[in-house]
Amino acid sequence: MAVQQSVGQDPYFPGNGDLRYRVHRYELTLDYRPAPNRLSGTARINAIAGRGQLTEFQLNLADFRVGRVKVDGRTPHYTHRGGKLRVRPAKPVRAGAAFTVEVQWSGNPRPVNSPWGGLGWEELEDGALVASQPVGAPSWYPCNDRPADKASYHISVTTPSAYAVVAGGRLLTRTTKASTTTWVYEQAAPTSSYLVGLSIGKYQTVLLGDPGPGGVPQHGHIPAHLLPRFARDFARQPAMMELFQELFGPYPFDEYAVVVTEEELDVPVEAQGLSLFGSNHVDGERGSERLIAHELAHQWFGNSVSIADWRQIWLNEGFAKYAEWLWSERSGGRSTQQLAAVAHRLLFSLPQDLRLADPGRKSMFDDRLYQRGGLVLHAVRCALGDDAFFRMLRGWAGQHRGGAVTTANFTAHVGRFTDEPLDALFDLWLYGTTLPPLPSPRTGGAV
Repeated sequence: MAVQQSVGQDPYFPGNGDLRYRVHRYELTLDYRPAPNRLSGTARINAIAGRGQLTEFQLNLADFRVGRVKVDGRTPHYTHRGGKLRVRPAKPVRAGAAFTVEVQWSGNPRPVNSPWGGLGWEELEDGALVASQPVGAPSWYPCNDRPADKASYHISVTTPSAYAVVAGGRLLTRTTKASTTTWVYEQAAPTSSYLVGLSIGKYQTVLLGDPGPGGVPQHGHIPAHLLPRFARDFARQPAMMELFQELFGPYPFDEYAVVVTEEELDVPVEAQGLSLFGSNHVDGERGSERLIAHELAHQWFGNSVSIADWRQIWLNEGFAKYAEWLWSERSGGRSTQQLAAVAHRLLFSLPQDLRLADPGRKSMFDDRLYQRGGLVLHAVRCALGDDAFFRMLRGWAGQHRGGAVTTANFTAHVGRFTDEPLDALFDLWLYGTTLPPLPSPRTGGAV
């Protein structure tokens, strides 16, 4: 489906992205040397101008040396300062016309600064990984960095042969020449720039479960010494995939990969078709199983169905939080009602000043947003009943597959599954700050 565009610049990150055009496809050719942390790249970006003639435009790109820029084969005037590559084509691009931008860049990639610390390309002790949410993508490639501008990706990475390269998407080829290997991945599904995942390290690759005919291939990429713990911790991921396809609809991508790094990560990170975990998330005791469910659920909610801007982030995190509760309920753990009660008690003990539908940049990743977001979905489920609720969820994931959405899109969608207006429910949970009473189901809490 066509991607819905934001009405204006993202108020949380007004310097990111350019509304004057949209990208259709990125073709990235990268060469990375881990020891000196040296990256050189070429990007071919196929884009379409918006409603006005394009006399200039910008890409987001961190502090690299830019070697060459071309627009439709001609050299434009350009400047590169403060994370912005501003380009003035030699000949303006007509409104609605397709155009191609080529950029060559090189340097030592490092995370970009943010209120949450460094984001994006992270050099590890032996390798590298990319964790870009929300604004880290320009740390390693030039992009129109806003979540609603979704494009397909072709990514080629050359690195020393001792290293494996894992990216979201389908591995097309792996070619070794002398001491280097080139890995080529294709992600055909529309992808937000922050969701382009990449990991470079020394990994063993294993198949999780047997996908069977028409199933979803699931691979793990793990340091060899962590394999025994990984085997136990991720053993139930294929069952999660089965459950979520039942509840949310078909898995939206070709395959799913998980990477466990040698190093610890504060939290796992979702990317399109790929999730990254730290060694601290693998304990051999299934201690992080709820996080495995959370990251998998993001493939539907956040990745396939993306947000139009960062004000809508609860549509990513609230859905993934509720998926944790659904997995618990269906796998013999606590019920959704029990977990909703735990979340409600927690929120009741904390300041009640967060407005879910527009939390503000400082509170984008506040745990209260996750918990309250899960409770919104539980409240909707209690109001609709299970049959209508899960039809609603499958419809949401299916109708907006590959697109970008807002809170208003969601509330309108829910309204189609009930004869009783839910305006009061949404006013309290999404637009108010005071914690409403704990929702309880009409007829039991089991799925």
